[in-house]
Amino acid sequence: LMQGKIADMYSTMMASRAYVYEVGRQCDRSRAGEVDVRPLRKAAASVILWCAEKATWMAGEAVQCLGGNGYINEYPTGRLWRDAKLYEIGAGTSEIRRMLIGRELFSETA
Repeated sequence: LMQGKIADMYSTMMASRAYVYEVGRQCDRSRAGEVDVRPLRKAAASVILWCAEKATWMAGEAVQCLGGNGYINEYPTGRLWRDAKLYEIGAGTSEIRRMLIGRELFSETA
């Protein structure tokens, strides 16, 4: 069970990292004038939404792995969970990001 949790967390982290790097490459190409900037709003909101929610999930899994010790201040997992949760609500909530992504998707099809 513990190995499964760690494997899931590792896989999620690697997928999130690849997603961030890909959106970063798109941003670099847009600065060079190679791609249109407008789709980057959707991509940026999407990668922030994904990574923020996955960071909160992974920190929660780490707290679960450590049990009660994971929640107390003597272990860094409690702080990591609180910091990760802030990414979901700081600079626009997950709901706002979802709304922005949905609006961009609908405008592409209209």
